[in-house]
Amino acid sequence: MPESVKPRVAVIGLGSMGFGMATSLRRAGFDVAGCDVSADAVARFVADGGRGGKTPADAAKQADIVVSVVVNAAQTETILFGKDGVAETLAKDAVFISSATMDPDVARRLAKQLEATGRHYLDAPISGGAQRAAQGELTILASGSPTAFAKARPALDAMAAKLYELGDAAGQGAAFKMINQLLAGVHIAAASEAITFAAKQGLDIRKVYEVITASAGNSWMFENRMPHVLDGDYTPRSAVEIFVKDLGIIQDMARTAKFPVPVAAAALQMFLMTAASGMGRDDDASVARMYARVTGTALPGEPK
Repeated sequence: MPESVKPRVAVIGLGSMGFGMATSLRRAGFDVAGCDVSADAVARFVADGGRGGKTPADAAKQADIVVSVVVNAAQTETILFGKDGVAETLAKDAVFISSATMDPDVARRLAKQLEATGRHYLDAPISGGAQRAAQGELTILASGSPTAFAKARPALDAMAAKLYELGDAAGQGAAFKMINQLLAGVHIAAASEAITFAAKQGLDIRKVYEVITASAGNSWMFENRMPHVLDGDYTPRSAVEIFVKDLGIIQDMARTAKFPVPVAAAALQMFLMTAASGMGRDDDASVARMYARVTGTALPGEPK
């Protein structure tokens, strides 16, 4: 296509991340169609100036780039090859950018299956949260063929502040993301344990937060998530169930590799306990609430 003509883009999944990514693409001048299981999310995107698609296949009709922003591998596979999947309708030689966190082996299988149809697959998990998605400032951990990168680059440039090119085949991006998720999950569990233990000691946890964020024990997750505990606000920015899934994938990968991951395993149990307590859809800082309830510790906003 001529340089002056921007590729047609479809974004499948208009949740907190996908909506921001679709908005960033529109802001960069792309013709963007959005699709989501929530009709309200699609209506909101249309009201914002985008186009709506009734199904993934409809949104991806003759698209040059499809950005898939769903939760897991199963949803990604359905979007690709299920009923009304995008593989039926996206343009020949188009690229599918997969942003879901998944097992690297599954990413490799999906890539092989799509590439057999003459399209390209970019394994491109994301990090950065909803605000950075809306600002076009995500970190994208991508791997795929040189052709997949070349075709995806205009969209990647609109969505990312940092793009890491991590290999020439699908699976590498997914593997890098899983290392990040191992650390993120462990750090949230550790931060939740620490802040609730501090409360049990009768410490002023706002002062604890101030001291720790200026000390060696700080982590990005402590600094980012513990204000939710201080405010007693567990509105989900990222839900507990996400780490049940991701730390579960870590366990599967580790078992296959015969590699011990005892710290990640312990963190997974904390998220599982939190989900089992009825907080699976709440903010992942709810691990602190689980600790508080088990130990009879008072936290802000929690019933005495």
